[in-house]
Amino acid sequence: MSLPSNMLDKKEKLSIKDLSSLLIGADTMVPTLNGSKKYINFDNAASTPTFSPVADAMVSFLRWYSNVHRGTGFKSLLASWAYERSRDIVADFVGADLSKQVVIFTKNSTEAINKLSYRLPLKKGDVVLTTLMEHHSNELPWRRVAHVEHIGLNEDGTISKEDFLDKFKKLGPKIKLVAITGASNVTGYINDIDFFAQEAHKRGAKILVDGAQLIPHRPVNMKPHDKQNCIDYLVFSAHKMYAPFGVGVLIGDKETFEQGDPEIVGGGIVDIVTLENAYWTDLPEKEEAGTPDIVGVVALAKVIKMYESLGWDNIIQHESDLTAYALTQLKKIPSVTLFGDTDPNNATKRLGVISLIVGDIPHALVAAILSYEGAIGVRSGCFCAHTYVKCLLHVSQQESKKMEQNILHRDRSHIPGTIRMSFGIYNTKEEIDRFVEMIKKIDAGDYSQDYVLNKEKGEYTPKNFDIDFQKYYQL
Repeated sequence: MSLPSNMLDKKEKLSIKDLSSLLIGADTMVPTLNGSKKYINFDNAASTPTFSPVADAMVSFLRWYSNVHRGTGFKSLLASWAYERSRDIVADFVGADLSKQVVIFTKNSTEAINKLSYRLPLKKGDVVLTTLMEHHSNELPWRRVAHVEHIGLNEDGTISKEDFLDKFKKLGPKIKLVAITGASNVTGYINDIDFFAQEAHKRGAKILVDGAQLIPHRPVNMKPHDKQNCIDYLVFSAHKMYAPFGVGVLIGDKETFEQGDPEIVGGGIVDIVTLENAYWTDLPEKEEAGTPDIVGVVALAKVIKMYESLGWDNIIQHESDLTAYALTQLKKIPSVTLFGDTDPNNATKRLGVISLIVGDIPHALVAAILSYEGAIGVRSGCFCAHTYVKCLLHVSQQESKKMEQNILHRDRSHIPGTIRMSFGIYNTKEEIDRFVEMIKKIDAGDYSQDYVLNKEKGEYTPKNFDIDFQKYYQL
């Protein structure tokens, strides 16, 4: 049976300048205290919007949507083909070798890391070496299955390679896995994965790279045939790379998942079930219980094709230009404190993730003013990296303990943190100009003084400003 070959493999010719017109919601007007304004999204490190070619591909696919695998109807055959072709596209994108590795689809990076934590044969006394830079998703799952040790930080917030090597001298063969982020979601630092992979492998450990922040902004090659420099396990999320339909990716050696039982069981993962036994099917189905997010997987494949059309050099150059420009402009404001590498000349060596504070104004208030008066979306707080942010802000143990007690008493009004602006491939310098002007106004006190703090949530909202969301969207 002949299936349409262009659904996922069709290549459009795209350039960075095309993206603003292809961005869904690019001209969205939102309510502010000063009337409606065009929305600016600088919260891409959390989730990204999508583009019309991706949405169009989804609408086209929905005509053929059906459940995958084992169905004999044409739509099921086509959906199965698209799903598995997407797996091939994802593998090619990161240089994985499907003869020895497996691509497993999950809900997101968090689920992918949790899955791996259950599937690795870790036992009591084994050590997972992670860092103080990590997102909680690459730290908390390991606490349940092994002893976790943390690599320390340098003064500038980068990971200490010296401490990394010292940890191996101290713990030696007890370290079974190095779990490290590819790039920070707080400072935008890009970690030297080759170094950590090589040194881990020299000492008999494997490496997991949390690529949720890195994959959307830099090319990654797992190097499966390079025993010293390979990435043993890689995870990332589609919703951070313009496919916000909910899918995560876990890639690793087949042998890891061929042994033992899957942590989630149900339909689609067995060859046969009796009243006494269940016999698991082959990979990757063995690790994908139940109906998968078929549409999300196809969307991810389509986005990867967009990346290939745009070209990595163009993506990196554009995002680096934005980062250098933003750093240059923000450094002109005396009350602004920037975190991480603030040298605009080093913009190509980091991601477009910029964390900052404005004088002694609470970060949550700054974020609220940007939203309610500037129509600018950012994130504030610790970005699911509490330990790292507290290190950057030099929060003492005493202050940290007091904060913990406050939170336990439902008072989040004094949580330390920053605001974070993060760029996507569609953002512009004109949007940065609007952001900088708003920061200048906030610094000068030129904003509404009628914000109310909700202590339990730690959030600020303006008095008597109620939004009827049903005017903008109805289910």
